[in-house]
Amino acid sequence: MNLWQWFTDPANWTGPNGIPVRFWQQFYISAISMGIALAIALPLGIYLGHIRKFGFLAINVGNLGRAIPTFGVLVIFASWAPVGVGNTAAILALVIFALPPLLTNAYIGVRDVDEEIRGAANGMGMSGSQILWQVEIPNSVPLIAAGIRTATVQVVATASLAALVGGGGLGAYVVEGFAIQDITLLLAGAILTAVMALATEGVLAIAQKRSTPKGLRERDAMLEAVTQ
Repeated sequence: MNLWQWFTDPANWTGPNGIPVRFWQQFYISAISMGIALAIALPLGIYLGHIRKFGFLAINVGNLGRAIPTFGVLVIFASWAPVGVGNTAAILALVIFALPPLLTNAYIGVRDVDEEIRGAANGMGMSGSQILWQVEIPNSVPLIAAGIRTATVQVVATASLAALVGGGGLGAYVVEGFAIQDITLLLAGAILTAVMALATEGVLAIAQKRSTPKGLRERDAMLEAVTQ
């Protein structure tokens, strides 16, 4: 009943602490973090997959990134004078958090393109760059998109930690609710974060399906039918 009253209270939908503003703050932090991570991880992962070298770098960096606690990185950045508290510290920590699935999936997706497909393209006289853009990347889209989807949902959910170092976002409700022992406020923040993460997952699932070339979708459907 308290949660219902909180969500239906017009005061919680207006002003600098209203739900729309907090949603926008969370979206802003997540979008900037993912933009930076994509700009770093995708070109590097695709290039390493194309040359089929330094695989240990992509895999080990990915594994190392998963082992580092995001909260610990967040505190380190917030304690570092050039960065300080606020959204910047959260964005930098989230970039590090997003890199592993992006880098690993981009590398494996390009590296594992069928060798017969590469050979056929090479036999047709295609250059290395043409093979990359017209053969390898289109065939690796499903795995790359899966990495983007995983990283984005994780970042959206984890962006709530920004409130712990003076940043904005839906986590502010959780932090404030915990500070004043207001369970309703705490649960409201948690529910809003979960809703945003689930909505992001749904949108990206549709985008991933539509971005996959038709031929690959038909192939995957046939494989699924055979396995069933």
